[in-house]
Amino acid sequence: MWDKAVQTLGGRPGTAGDLAARYAEPHRAYHDTDHVLAVARDVADLAAHRTERDRAVLTLAALAHDVVYDGRPGEDERNSAEWVRERLEEAGVDPEPVVALVLATIDHTATDELTALLMDADLAILAADPEAYERYRQAVRREYAHVTDEAWRAGRGQVLESLHERDPLYRTPRARARWEARAKANLAAELAGLSELR
Repeated sequence: MWDKAVQTLGGRPGTAGDLAARYAEPHRAYHDTDHVLAVARDVADLAAHRTERDRAVLTLAALAHDVVYDGRPGEDERNSAEWVRERLEEAGVDPEPVVALVLATIDHTATDELTALLMDADLAILAADPEAYERYRQAVRREYAHVTDEAWRAGRGQVLESLHERDPLYRTPRARARWEARAKANLAAELAGLSELR
C-alpha cells in the first residue's frame, strides 16, 4: 500500500522503514495496525471520486497519521508528521501535502476536501455497531491505563462532548449519510454512561 502510493507520486518504493513495527508496538490497544488499515480503507472509499494522485496522498497520510503514538496529543501528530517527511524525502516525493494532512489530525479541523476526507475516515469508528464501539472504547481506555478513572472520565467526557456538539460531525456528504446518525447515537450513549459514573 505504501509503495504503490509512493510510486503513484513518482517516488522510489522501499521507504516505509519501521512503519509496520511501529503499529505493532505493545502499548497500542486501539491505534494499531487494524486502525490504520481501517482508516486507509475508509479514506479510499470516501475518496473514490478524487484523482489518483489525491488518493495516493490520502493513503500515505492515513498510513502515517498515528505512526508515532505515545499518548501525547499534539506531540504524537507532530512526530508522525516528521516521520513521514523523512520517509517521503528519502523516496524523492514532496512530503508537504502528506505532512499537512497528518498535522491536521491534531485538532481534526478541515479547511479543504482532502483533509475532510481523512478526518472523516479517522472518525469512522464512532459509527461502529454497538459491540465494535464498546471494543473501541475499551481499547482506548487501555491506552490510557496510566490515567486515573476520575481523570479518564473527565478527559474522555470533554472529547466526547466536543465531538457530539459538532454539527455535522462528518464533513463530507458521503460520510454523513453513512455514519452521522450511528456515531451521534454512540457518542450520546457513552456520554450518558460517563454521567452515571460521576
